[in-house]
This record gives sequence, C-alpha cells and structure tokens, in this order.
Amino acid sequence: MVTNMSLAQLMAEPHTIEGLQIPQNLVIDILLRLLYNEGNVNFRRMAQVTRVAAVLDEILEWLRKEHLVEVSQAGAGVGSMNYVFKLTAAGEERAQAAMERSQYVGPCPVPVHYYNQAIELQTQSSRKISQGQIEQVLSDLILPPGFHRRIGPAVNSGASLFLYGPSGNGKTTIAQKIARLVTGTDPIWLPYALTAGGQIIQIHDRLFHTPVEQSGDKSTRQGIDGRWNLFYRPSVVVGGELKMEALDLRLDSQAKIYEAPLQLKANGGIFLIDDFGRQQVSPADLLNRWIVPLENGVDYLRLRTGQTIVVPFRTLIVFSTNLDPYKLADDAFYRRIQMKVGIFSPDLERFQSIFKRVCANVGVPYDEVSFNHLVEIWYNKAGRHFQSVHPRDLIKIVIALCNYSGCTPALTPALIDEACETYFVEERYSA
Repeated sequence: MVTNMSLAQLMAEPHTIEGLQIPQNLVIDILLRLLYNEGNVNFRRMAQVTRVAAVLDEILEWLRKEHLVEVSQAGAGVGSMNYVFKLTAAGEERAQAAMERSQYVGPCPVPVHYYNQAIELQTQSSRKISQGQIEQVLSDLILPPGFHRRIGPAVNSGASLFLYGPSGNGKTTIAQKIARLVTGTDPIWLPYALTAGGQIIQIHDRLFHTPVEQSGDKSTRQGIDGRWNLFYRPSVVVGGELKMEALDLRLDSQAKIYEAPLQLKANGGIFLIDDFGRQQVSPADLLNRWIVPLENGVDYLRLRTGQTIVVPFRTLIVFSTNLDPYKLADDAFYRRIQMKVGIFSPDLERFQSIFKRVCANVGVPYDEVSFNHLVEIWYNKAGRHFQSVHPRDLIKIVIALCNYSGCTPALTPALIDEACETYFVEERYSA
C-alpha cells in the first residue's frame, strides 16, 4: 500500500521488475503478445510499446534463459539494445496462451493505488483560474452583467455545475468554453493503463487525452516512469447518446481488457453532460449514478470477477439542460450540485446587442429599420421569445439569400421576412 508519497516518488522511473509494482507476468505477457503479433522486434520497439525501457534487459534475459525468445539479429554493439528478438517454438506456445488471456499490447499498466494517490495529489487544491481568464473566455458572448461570477467559483473549486434554461441561449457554448479553459490550465500526469485484480483497465483515449508537447531535450521526462505522460486536462463531452454502460467498466469480450468509464477518463478535468434529460436512460437513473461520487468524492467500479475498485472522483461535472430541472430531479439531488446557473432568453436590449455583434463579426451593415421590423413582426406580433442564437442564424440565412441572388449581403425588411419564413416553423396546418 502506498502512503505519503510525493508525485515525483510515485512516478519515478523503476529500474527493477519489482519497482513496477505489478505482477511480472503482466509485463511478460505484453512482450510475448508484441512478439507474436509483429515477429522480429528490436529493443527500441519494445521500449516504445511497453514504456518500461529500464527493466527490459532484466525481462529479456529471463525470457532467453527460459528459451522463450531468441536473438534473430545482432547489431554492431553489445547488449540487448542492439538485438532483434523473436519467439522460439516454446515462446509461441506461451504467447498463444497469453493471447487467450488478453490481447492487450501497449504501455504496461500502473497499479490502481498509485493512480489514486497521483490524482489526489494533483487535484487537492483549487484551480487557479482568474476572474480575468473567465471574463476573457466569455468575452465574445453578450451575457448579463456579472455573469462570470456565477461560473468562475464553480470552475475553480471543481464543484459540480448545473446549467439550465430554454434552448438557444448559449448553455452548450458556455459549457464548451469552460471546458476549453479547464483543459488549457495546468496539465496533469496520467497513466495509459491501470491494473487491478490482475486485470488491465485502459484509461488513455485519444479523443480526450492530448499530450503536452515536451521541450526539445525532453528534460522534463528525465527520471519519469514512461507509463505516465503529461496531458492537457481532459474534456469529455457527451449528449443524448450517453448510455448507462458508458459509466461503468466495460469488458471487451474479444480483447479481454477493460475500458475505463467516461468519468474515469475525465478525472482531473471536466465532464459535460449536454442535453441532460434526453439520454436513452431515465434522468432519475442517471442522476442516481452520481449521488455517491458527488457527495463523497469517490467512485466505485466493479470488475466481472465481483471485485470492487475505489477511485477518486475529481472531475468538474457539468449538466446542461433545456428541460424543467424539477421534472428531472428533486431537491435531494440538487443539494449535491453546489451551483445552479440559469441561462435565460435575452431582453430586447441584449438581443439588439447580440444582433449588432453578429453583424459586425460577419461584415453585414447593421440596419435599425430592419431590426425594428424583425422585432415587431416576428417577435411582438408573433408572440415569440427572443433567443440568443437567433441573430446568428437569421443573418447567416440573409447572407445565403444575398449570395444566391449575386448581390452584396445587406439587411432589408424584405430579406428579414424571407429569412424568418425559412427559419421559423409556423403552425399553418390544420389537423
């Protein structure tokens, strides 16, 4: 068991098999599968795949003594680094058995208790995102005065956040901007894979984990266990496609390895559940899945063997919905979500500011007569509410109409009418 180790100690490069803190057979099986898949493999390739270069000599020497591998080609120098290896007949038999146990070929895993402590060490203090950074990332949106104060404290504290309000007013945009801000702050060290109960759990996902480019001399990696890498904070975004099984360990029946659930991939970063309430699973079931992690800061994951793994839950979880919050959950759940932010339809003044901003951004001259016509006919007379997204969409249609006609994009009441007739769905059909 690991206690009171620093991050540097946890990630110090091991120089013995015992120093890996995982069963030797896990490493041997990965090497045998690599040789089985690729045939002749040199030392450099083995180190690239397994990321345990400092212990490969020891492992290869053992494999040679057991007559499981042999040198197929020797280089100019002396030692394993200059050799190309292949399986012997006995090695092929052993590799086939390893393939039946699992087909995982990749970085050697780290023990789950090392991962747990590393995550806790890197998330034990609040984020250091300034008010200026929050204001800057939201600066291209026309929001109510002081809106940043509703968002910033949640981002810094790593607390959960619930965004609600009618559609088309920027909830998803705001959430995505928060995600980009979080991923751009201090990076985080994460392993490629974990092991627990003799099983391998793959955490690394190219969709969510972007490595930080190291300096040319790679000096920041000196002495670091290659099973870890420095990544930008992960940002996991899901919508209506989210299913309950994506939140639990998933065993690939063919590869016989576990894929980490989405919240584990998001650890140390942000997990955005967009269009909450429109998933294929009921809102109540989905919310119940988060009660323990939100309250206790830990998550419980179960292997097929029945063994339960406890991991830290250190992700900023953001729910975004345009449904009535109290038709989705009750007070008991919302008490566990520290900050709830309503994002509502703009008033006339803010709607006009958004309209002017969009015109300026796309190079279409703002026309007061056309704007007043839009408000009077298509909102006041039609009983329609303003939405922050409408100016962008309507002006895009106006530009498309002008381009189609071969004229310079401009605003006129007639073009506004034509754009609105195309954009808004009218109830003109009788039953």
